[in-house]
Amino acid sequence: MKKWNLIIDVATCHDCNDCFLACKDEYFENDFPPYSVAQPRHGHRWIDIMRKERGQYPKVDVSYLPVLCMHCDDAPCVKKSKDGAAYKKDDGIVLIDPEKAKGQKGIVDACPYGAIWWNEEKNVPQKCTFCVHLLEEGWKEPRCVQACPTGALRVIHAEDSEMQKIIKSENLEVYQPQYKTSPRVYYKNLYQYTKCFIAGGVALRDTDECAEGAKVTLIGVSNKTIDEVTTNNYGDFKIDNLEENSGRYSLEIAYPGYTKQTLSIELETSMNLGTIFL
Repeated sequence: MKKWNLIIDVATCHDCNDCFLACKDEYFENDFPPYSVAQPRHGHRWIDIMRKERGQYPKVDVSYLPVLCMHCDDAPCVKKSKDGAAYKKDDGIVLIDPEKAKGQKGIVDACPYGAIWWNEEKNVPQKCTFCVHLLEEGWKEPRCVQACPTGALRVIHAEDSEMQKIIKSENLEVYQPQYKTSPRVYYKNLYQYTKCFIAGGVALRDTDECAEGAKVTLIGVSNKTIDEVTTNNYGDFKIDNLEENSGRYSLEIAYPGYTKQTLSIELETSMNLGTIFL
């Protein structure tokens, strides 16, 4: 049968928080039995926007990572709950029964993504419900997806076989794969949040001009080429999607009529090499 999946593009999330506000608008002071009771005014962020700054001035970027219930196929909250308080529907959505879950604070701690919140007043754990009450009314997407102005959030309602093709064709990843929970929330361009980059600029010392079109090659162990880019009209380059603390690299810079430069780099986190003169 078809199941619900969510795709989040890190590259197009601008931290506008429209998704968070739409969620708050839908659930504050509103009960949707049997799926949820009202979300409190303050404290809960059923879709939480994480932020990460990479690099050093002036080569800096900021990425935003929306994190919510991953609607895992192997959900720790389901395993932790008693009497079926947390359960997974056949359509892939994971829910917490607000009546059965009363007093079960351990469900909050079971989530490795920190996506479950404790409602002190109602004495229940709460989280994203994928707006299941709206889907049952015929909606094609939850409120957060509807509210996203950049298209960073996208719903896919598909058979698992079809979803696997989409994952492969769009190079989608799951967040924190080491948890092995089989999430149904997938990320595009996740490397902009989880990986690091090497950036810099290339200039010509004799003319004091930018070296547009210089070839920059990153070489790893065993003389293996990791990536190759060309500097832009400002002489700038950026090589991204590199593992943090991944060790030593060589960076070769070649430009017609000038001696090739080779730099040795010990990569720990995103770094700006500054201006490299040929």
